[in-house]
Amino acid sequence: MTDDVLTFGVEEEFFVVDRDGRLSQAGDAVVEAADEKEGELQQELTRSQAESATDICTTHDEAERQLTTLRAELARTAAGRDCRLLPSGCAPLAETALPTITPNPRYERMSEHFGATARTSHTCGCHVHIAIPDRETGIRVIDHVRPFLPALLVVTANSSICDGYDTGYASWRYQQWNRWPSAGSPPRFDSLDHYESIVDAWLRAGAILDRAMVYWDVRLSEKQPTVEFRFADVAATPGEAVLLAMLIRGLAGTILASERHPTDLSNEVLRAQIWRASREGLSGRCPHFRTGDLAPAKDVLDDVVTFAADALEETGDLEFVRDGCARLITGGTGADRQRARFEKRRCAEDVVDLLAGRPVFQGSSFG
Repeated sequence: MTDDVLTFGVEEEFFVVDRDGRLSQAGDAVVEAADEKEGELQQELTRSQAESATDICTTHDEAERQLTTLRAELARTAAGRDCRLLPSGCAPLAETALPTITPNPRYERMSEHFGATARTSHTCGCHVHIAIPDRETGIRVIDHVRPFLPALLVVTANSSICDGYDTGYASWRYQQWNRWPSAGSPPRFDSLDHYESIVDAWLRAGAILDRAMVYWDVRLSEKQPTVEFRFADVAATPGEAVLLAMLIRGLAGTILASERHPTDLSNEVLRAQIWRASREGLSGRCPHFRTGDLAPAKDVLDDVVTFAADALEETGDLEFVRDGCARLITGGTGADRQRARFEKRRCAEDVVDLLAGRPVFQGSSFG
């Protein structure tokens, strides 16, 4: 591994549910009671959620250890309040009331300004940060990584069951989240000025209240010198979250090492391609990043690994990524496992038990 390896970090959002699997209002209390030995724990938009974030990482082992520890600590403090931590992109059970907004001035202002969008776009995601030397370099990464977003989305797809029924989607969260006016796939940017001009226009239109509300699938972080990938569901296991992060780092490293990249896409076409990936997931077909033609998603994912293989080899991640993809293909994604459990009895409570009861908090990579 070279000294100039791209560092990264991973953020995960979770639901906090009661023993019956219903959304709890204890998320803020769970975070406040937790002990942060490494990484960071944070409150989220609603009181039914909790968030974790790793420190800056250089290896996949380091990231998986931190994510496992952070999940374990949140699960411990949730259990102390007779609750469970639920790694799912959407809440599996139907709720009788809207979630309560966390008492935070910014969150309360968002709720008032955006109305039902803020209260009903109730989802949990996984965000991956990749370090960049400057914002111009970040624009280059965003522009060139766009065609890979459909294939990347299927890796942690984990929201097939929502509101007590099978949505027919692998990532229903992606559809829900895109109701925010600033969400969705990013356009191809001509320059950093082009990026900034869109953000400025959103602010003047009131479509965002601050720059932290730029919710593109990939964006420039406002707090860290990173490109932030925000499209993914929270993964069912820490290992799957790290697999996604290593794929993203491998692609970013490949992009920065050369000028080769797939044919550019219009944003209209990219949106349609990501929709298809969110619909079918890894078990279906996905648009290929080179041609746009549909192919088995597992084959497209394999081609992504091949495309990024040199960068993955350089950081010592190639074997980890190949093994992780093979496990996903054999055992299914979180969405596949949700659906398989639901179909046994048509019971969403069983999905909650699957996700909250799995031994992922003991460090198993893929459960």
